[in-house]
Amino acid sequence: MLTYFVDSDCDFNLQDCKELGCKLISMPYSIDGKTTYPYVDFKEFDSHAFYDGLRGGILPTTSAIPEEEYRNYFEPEFKAGNDIFYFHFSEAMTMTFGNMRKVVDELLKKYPERKFYEIDSKGITIISYLMGRDFFKLVKAGKTPEELVEWGKKEVDHYAQYFFADDLKFFRRSGRVSGLAATMGGLIGLRPVITMNEEGKMVSVGTEKGRIKAMNRLVNEVVEKGDDVKAHGVVVGHTDSPEVANQIADMLREKFGADLEIRIIPTNPTAGSHCGPNGVGVTFHSKCR
Repeated sequence: MLTYFVDSDCDFNLQDCKELGCKLISMPYSIDGKTTYPYVDFKEFDSHAFYDGLRGGILPTTSAIPEEEYRNYFEPEFKAGNDIFYFHFSEAMTMTFGNMRKVVDELLKKYPERKFYEIDSKGITIISYLMGRDFFKLVKAGKTPEELVEWGKKEVDHYAQYFFADDLKFFRRSGRVSGLAATMGGLIGLRPVITMNEEGKMVSVGTEKGRIKAMNRLVNEVVEKGDDVKAHGVVVGHTDSPEVANQIADMLREKFGADLEIRIIPTNPTAGSHCGPNGVGVTFHSKCR
């Protein structure tokens, strides 16, 4: 048997996992010293309440999963005779995978007949979500683990993500975006446009003056870089900005047709802790990152 895992930083929730037949690894965040594991400590994410708290001055922090948590996820599967396939967010963005590898190496020595497969999506939130849904279409079609790994090697860099944020203080505090002049802030109405590069890191690719120009920039990126967009669909993510997300979806349908499949989803709280409220992003199958 083969057990599939995804994580909450890929924007998957419990309902997604039930639909896709996989298990969810929860990526934690902390507020005032209290650590919360999404979909463990709560079953449904109240995105409005979370991001409204950020608007009110709450500044969450995030941390790596302890080794023991990974052991709790993986050892029962190996012990039961199951191999593991983990589709996960970008290893380049966190130290948590160092803990994971220590545990996996230890468990593979303890259960030498077992196998551990993985795909690093080199992304986070919606880019990993869209890629992950395409991954599970292949699982459903009967692809072997080895075939899935090869698919990942070829396809991971053919998904792109662009997003903008309203408030730069969250990115400035996290330090996770290179090339971003966070000190500019929102005082002059500039919105940084950010993407995920081939190394799996967030990088700034410029700024736009005002929300409308930022929205147009996102749509133009899909038009210019998109590859077989309608076959894969588009995902629009937001940090409690559903109106803007829906406007971008309408703009995309004007470009690609009313039958373009678009999913609009809230950004998970752990990743959203670094983005802040009122951000919107789009992801699609692309010619390149």
